[in-house]
Amino acid sequence: MDRPALEKAFTDAGFEADIQNAQGDTSKYATIADQQLSKGCGVMVLVDYNGAAVSVAAKAKGEGIPVIAYDRPIEGADYYVSFDNEKVGELEGQSIVDGLTAEGKDPATAVVVYMGGDPADGNAKMFHDGADSVMSAAGIKPAQEPPGVWDGDKSATNFEQALTALGGKVDAVWVANDTNAAGVITILDKNGLKVPVSGQDASVAGLQNVLLGKQTATVWKHVPDEADAASTLAVALLNGETPTVDKTLDDGTPYIAVTPVLVGPDMVKDVVAAGDATAAELCTGEVAAACATYGVE
Repeated sequence: MDRPALEKAFTDAGFEADIQNAQGDTSKYATIADQQLSKGCGVMVLVDYNGAAVSVAAKAKGEGIPVIAYDRPIEGADYYVSFDNEKVGELEGQSIVDGLTAEGKDPATAVVVYMGGDPADGNAKMFHDGADSVMSAAGIKPAQEPPGVWDGDKSATNFEQALTALGGKVDAVWVANDTNAAGVITILDKNGLKVPVSGQDASVAGLQNVLLGKQTATVWKHVPDEADAASTLAVALLNGETPTVDKTLDDGTPYIAVTPVLVGPDMVKDVVAAGDATAAELCTGEVAAACATYGVE
């Protein structure tokens, strides 16, 4: 969804866009970037993959080409465009607090497990810190906090070990994204438990778990909004303008933060209406009845 939105914005503004995907290959990433730099460009919009963008950003800046880090922070970038990652975490944390309150449980005494993302991902800390700021303000302290990963299967294993260490008792699980949440939910299901669980990405599995009441909510990041922010910034730079931004990262990088949305079961239909999911893929098997209940069609 990013590519067509970015391409249209650049061409509509009268600029040529060369958008390529390294398909998860760091050496291919470097090769593509070298080719683009040799061809000549006015601005580089980079999505980092395992640190491959750092050297590319340095080369571009050495040639006087502004660098926009897209969706993931990159050391040395001139600007960073992403959804507001701390806000994502805050929304997740609030969904845990609200979920506990709805069940009549005091957050300050609740047994809450923290399941974060891979610390090598620059966004993971922001998700964690945003969530923790809300949860700690409500008196929550993590009862268990396994090492962060972006892997549903590993999250399931890590959570199962944490649950065992807690004697099988848990009141809520802060989880950084839907994939990890799906892993956690398999363990909750296995143990006959249903507790507040957070997530983000509005993935098909995440939205289905929200509809089924197994996940309290998911944070929706409508990709065209992020692509629009990046293209608007890039076009301004190409036109020789100096954009002003409201936020900065800890290292001082100007940060354009796009607003995410918390989606509970009653808002899944809005994600479908926006084209980020379809009723056909969501409303299968046991989810069909929930779709009918919440007007997903």
